[in-house]
Amino acid sequence: MQKIFDAYQRVGSLAKFYDAMLTNEGVVSRAAMKIFWGLDGDAYEKFLAQAFAGIPNDFNGRLLEVPVGTGVLSLPRWRELVGAEIFCVDLSDKMLAVAEARAVELNLRGKFFRGDVASLPFAEEFFDAVVSINGLHVFPNKAAALMEMRRVLKVGGIFCGCMYVAGLNRRTDLFVEKFCVPRGLFSPPFETFDSLQKKLRELFTRAEVTHVKSFAGFVCVK
Repeated sequence: MQKIFDAYQRVGSLAKFYDAMLTNEGVVSRAAMKIFWGLDGDAYEKFLAQAFAGIPNDFNGRLLEVPVGTGVLSLPRWRELVGAEIFCVDLSDKMLAVAEARAVELNLRGKFFRGDVASLPFAEEFFDAVVSINGLHVFPNKAAALMEMRRVLKVGGIFCGCMYVAGLNRRTDLFVEKFCVPRGLFSPPFETFDSLQKKLRELFTRAEVTHVKSFAGFVCVK
């Protein structure tokens, strides 16, 4: 856990670079997305679409995002959910500070908490939706994280987001193994597309799983 915390503290200190990578802005970012993740042009847009597929435009309940990171992808979308109550959690206080500042810039009224996904500070069945974008491949205790996110979700609520899965792109798998894991950015073991689909279907009454290159998207109902 400390290795992951330290890694994302460093990322938080480099938020502008990190955000440019996630948003596919600039020549370097687009090249990296294409070379390491296979997300060029249309594939990147499909990746974004599947990441947010579970949240309708008229969503108006309590929504938890964990981890929020810098919020560069999500907070502009949450701003459009005028009837929603937004809660955001991240382990890194530096990432969280960037997200909070972004929320102020966007005039988004959200509630931000520093915390561990395996021990969320919320009551059972508190949220109407739980969103995890690029989180499950980072969490060291993935089983505990899934159960905790499920615990705080209401019956009939939506669990959705996206994550890296192994076995779909050899170049991406090598990049994750040789670069991301040693630096504490990702935490093995990793799900495959099939194992993720099986696990989510066991935990939820309905689970739809898709993928764009090495990123699986999921929309589940408790």
